[in-house]
Amino acid sequence: MTRLLALLLLAAPVLAQAQGIDLSGGGPVDVTATDGIEWRQTEQVIVARRDARAIRGDVTVDADRLLARYRPAGGAAATTPARPAGQPPALGENPAGGSSEIWRLEAEGHVTIRTATDTARGDRAVYDMDQAVLVLTGRELSLTTPSQVLTARDSLEYWSQRRMAVARGNAVALDNQEGRRVGADTLVSYLLPEGATPAPAPAPVRPAAANGRAAPAPAPGTGKVDRVEAFGNVEIRTPTEVVRGDRGVYSPATGMARLLGNVRITRGDNQVNGREAIVNLRTGVARLVSASDRGERVRGLIVPQQDKPGTPAAPSPGAAAAPGPGAAEAPAPQQGRRP
Repeated sequence: MTRLLALLLLAAPVLAQAQGIDLSGGGPVDVTATDGIEWRQTEQVIVARRDARAIRGDVTVDADRLLARYRPAGGAAATTPARPAGQPPALGENPAGGSSEIWRLEAEGHVTIRTATDTARGDRAVYDMDQAVLVLTGRELSLTTPSQVLTARDSLEYWSQRRMAVARGNAVALDNQEGRRVGADTLVSYLLPEGATPAPAPAPVRPAAANGRAAPAPAPGTGKVDRVEAFGNVEIRTPTEVVRGDRGVYSPATGMARLLGNVRITRGDNQVNGREAIVNLRTGVARLVSASDRGERVRGLIVPQQDKPGTPAAPSPGAAAAPGPGAAEAPAPQQGRRP
């Protein structure tokens, strides 16, 4: 196995407080590979092949092939100690003086990125050091933290400095502790800083967060999930019901979720529709909330079960008639204090 200590130092200081997958903090990169390491000086890239591994700080990247792209750091102002006459420059060092910095790390084939608490997997990964952003693509994309597993079909992003993960395409967030499942076209998971406590209720939905332009979060922390925001074809399942909507937000600490837009709560063949729902994933209770200021009412479709085995017999003459097939309007519930 070929081993190489790449002295490619970032100009930024090491962030000792950083947790999670963060390769932007600076420091040397320890690179190993089975089939050797190629240093292309003209292209300013280092290529490691077969069982390639790169380690910076507490982050380890394993893949079939690794490419570390570097550039001069600080220009002529950043000089290196004098070398003995005839000695070649160190790896990543400019012959005219000055150090280098890795600005992009690419991993291809069976990619696994690990820290002491988090693991990300995919077929291909690109880490942009300037933005501190990891983008995973390929099959079986996943990001596992101590509190959740986030999966996606199209791409999975991790914004280490913002403590934010974005899953796109058939995205699913699975709570590790209680097995709660939230699915949507796009999920944005926000992680708590170290020592912080989650909000007591779901935060407002911010659609701009889905494209990565959310306001920066506090300093990196332990990887606990603060909230998960969902956009497009949102689906939350409880033991007895399936709740769907256009967008929503879920708080793992409280077990509460709020869905907005074309909300549908389905239990067996029965379904009720509205504009907003509050779901308690701990009790399995979903409640529709009416838009009383617009005069809108909650609507429901109730399907009789008398014809199915095991259901009660038809009522005797004179008893209250069971509701027949078709849409039945239910009185709008009072809009009380939201969780």
